[in-house]
Amino acid sequence: MQFTDTVTLLGTRKTADGYLVAEVACARTGIQHYHGTEMGRGDGMISVYRDESEVFDVASLASFVGKPVTDNHPPEMVNADNWAKYAKGTIGEGVLRDGERIKVPITLMDSELIRAVENGKREISMGYTADIVWGDGQTADGQPYHAKQTNIKINHLAIVDKGRAGESCRIGDKLWGDKQPKGVNLLKTVIVDGLTVETTEAGAVAINKLQTEKQAAEQKVVDMEQAHSQAIATKDAELAKKDAKIDELKKQKLSDADLDKLVAARADILAKAKALHDADYTGKSEQEIKRMVVTAKVGDMTGKTEAYIDARFDLLLENDPFAEAMKDNKPTAVQDNGYQAYVDELSRAWEGK
Repeated sequence: MQFTDTVTLLGTRKTADGYLVAEVACARTGIQHYHGTEMGRGDGMISVYRDESEVFDVASLASFVGKPVTDNHPPEMVNADNWAKYAKGTIGEGVLRDGERIKVPITLMDSELIRAVENGKREISMGYTADIVWGDGQTADGQPYHAKQTNIKINHLAIVDKGRAGESCRIGDKLWGDKQPKGVNLLKTVIVDGLTVETTEAGAVAINKLQTEKQAAEQKVVDMEQAHSQAIATKDAELAKKDAKIDELKKQKLSDADLDKLVAARADILAKAKALHDADYTGKSEQEIKRMVVTAKVGDMTGKTEAYIDARFDLLLENDPFAEAMKDNKPTAVQDNGYQAYVDELSRAWEGK
């Protein structure tokens, strides 16, 4: 059965000849998980165990050396007949065990693929074959599995945009389990606007940060819109009050005839008041004028009602002849008690009479 292991190409450098050199971790011991449909075993998840003796088997390690590096997975297994057609570089001899994983050196020699790597095409997908031995079991630390992988042989290492399964199975996102090896970026799955996206751990952190900032920005917009709506509602209420006041003032607008009546009434009360008590009544209302007059004539009117003031004012008008005349807007005949005859007699004294 053919397999692919997917990791990220890191730590690259260029040689004086322009070749691209890198070292990658590409295999490990332990359990990997596959979807049942990828192995012809239904819809459930299948745990496949890679024993240390199989991963670090001398023959398996030797199968890495000299194998071609390809640009994407070729449509067929690479061999001597098609090597020149697919090979863009090679795996070197320095195949090492690094704890529970295998590290290999690779050299890319094709300028077009090197430029693609420099522009971001850096996923590595190992193409290899392995035998599957079905049967439930447990690892030494008690982890259950459904099958074991044996007789692992490397065929090629592919540089891909995004690692996917070959003809059969794919070892990808969970390749390194909970312990991520140094220098390897494993893929993580994040949800972006309802879409599932696979990215590196650093990419997932960046996406989550951007999503948080996006949510904060969206909430800020909502808050601003609510504040704007509230401000508009407040302003509309103020304008409505002003419109109501304008309508009220329009209703209160006096006609010329009404204005004449008010002027005449004002002149009448002022004339009556001055007839009783001459004072400055500028800016005073009719009731204030009456209270001033009554107070001047009678005394302190504090606490007296308007009706009482009106009555006392009218009483003062009735008891004052001149004021009474002013009340009716006509002069009052005043008796002079012979004063005028006395003045006439003095004016004729020169005549000797």
